[in-house]
Amino acid sequence: MEHKRILMAKTGLDGHWRGPTIVARALRDAGYEVIMIGMATSDEIVRACIDEDVDLVGLNIGGHIKVALRAIEAIKLERPDLPIFAGGTITPASARQLESLGIEVYPPGSQLADIVVAAGRLINSDSFSQAGED
Repeated sequence: MEHKRILMAKTGLDGHWRGPTIVARALRDAGYEVIMIGMATSDEIVRACIDEDVDLVGLNIGGHIKVALRAIEAIKLERPDLPIFAGGTITPASARQLESLGIEVYPPGSQLADIVVAAGRLINSDSFSQAGED
């Protein structure tokens, strides 16, 4: 069975790695192949989405909503059906903004089990929608 691939990237150039590392480990332990590119620009994130042929993108926002929005816009231009979820320090207003774009948000304190379940749901809903288009 082929492992589903999840790209994890940080949109902020801060040194806070604990959250994304723990989430990446939980996803890997759940059977996903996790590609962790760390701190990256929008262009680097899009290139990795294409090069790695990922099924889902996880962005660590770290309070940098403008940078994250640029990354999301760039991803949607190249791979419009690619699901994205976001975590890290996200203000309530920024969370609402992301959610209005269809991005699921997991701020600090979110349960790892919830994130893993969401990854499966997001990946499977994407593959179901593609299968229905044939």
